[in-house]
Amino acid sequence: MDEARDEPLRPDVAAELDKLSELLDAATHPSEVESLMRQALAVTEASFGPDDPDVAFHLFDLALFLQAMERLLESEPLMRRALAIHETAYGANHPEVASDLNMLASLLKAANRLSEAETLVRRALAISEASCGTDHPDVARDLNHLAALLQAANRLSEAEPLMRRAMAIHEAHFGSDDPEIASDLNNLAQLLQDTDRLSESEPLMRRALAIDEAAYGPDHPEVATDLNNLAQLLQDTGRLLDAEPLMRRALVIDEASDGPNHLNVAIRLNNLAVLLKRMNRLSEAEPLMRRALAIDEATYGPDHPEVAMDLNNLAQVLLAANKLSDAELLMRQALSTFLNSRPKTEHDTQNMMSIAVNYLNMLEEMGVPEDERMDRLESALSAGEPLPRKPGRKPGSKHIRR
Repeated sequence: MDEARDEPLRPDVAAELDKLSELLDAATHPSEVESLMRQALAVTEASFGPDDPDVAFHLFDLALFLQAMERLLESEPLMRRALAIHETAYGANHPEVASDLNMLASLLKAANRLSEAETLVRRALAISEASCGTDHPDVARDLNHLAALLQAANRLSEAEPLMRRAMAIHEAHFGSDDPEIASDLNNLAQLLQDTDRLSESEPLMRRALAIDEAAYGPDHPEVATDLNNLAQLLQDTGRLLDAEPLMRRALVIDEASDGPNHLNVAIRLNNLAVLLKRMNRLSEAEPLMRRALAIDEATYGPDHPEVAMDLNNLAQVLLAANKLSDAELLMRQALSTFLNSRPKTEHDTQNMMSIAVNYLNMLEEMGVPEDERMDRLESALSAGEPLPRKPGRKPGSKHIRR
């Protein structure tokens, strides 16, 4: 009787696994998508060896998925391995390497490692300018990435000319009505919003919306993003009644495009709920917040930064509705969730600090004495990052923007 033999792994199996993973929505079937990606990577490694460029492709595919799930510590070594494969295969100054550097920099930016990310993007920009010329779309890509990093570091005056140069390159290549221009307009508009130049920002957002509606139609996810951005601007300028129909339209588009339990839907629900809270329509805001929380918990699991931010935002609604004990419980849960998530996500502490300050402000509104407020905060931070016992300027309690 012949012994059973393993069938050899075939390269086309990896391609079929890729197709299957693309059919599944990572936002609603994350574990299944991850399993297929890992199988495709394993098949490719077995077929071509660990240092083949096809392996780098699958490494980046998996790394970007993990980044989307905010599992940054797992994503980084995969990206660095893929980058090393491409540097060996193509040389250190190849355009493919520039693309890899941008992706790794995006990961580091998400982890708030801005100086490391800036070094990588500047190297990518130099490669692209040398290999493609100073007016190539790849150069515009790198300029936009560098500008986004500078914006995150609050170096806004340095970021603006880079964004304008990137848009000029795209207009020269694609024309003034291409969706790439809409993306550039949104980027620049949000930078102007950060510099409090709201009257300059709004027409750029409206132009971006018009471009995407003409290019994609009125019910496309890109249009939903434009609507959301414009609604946030209107909210910031106090035009809440004008912002609401835009947010509701964005929600309807994403529900129809992605399904009712998609992460994009959770973001739209959260944003609409924040707006309704500002309008003191608390009974309408609360169920939207709870639905957003349920979507994020089902997708990410209970210990994730997005879940912590949902808990914070829901707590703010309950506080405004004078449901004090429920609100405090959610704030403590939010802090615990954020702390539990950090070993996996390497998430920055800015939002956690905002949640901590929100908790202190909440306790003050509840009439809790200062010493007891700090004791309660320290008990909530069961593992933790040191916080100042007496913060300086105390910001008001706030929602975490999505």
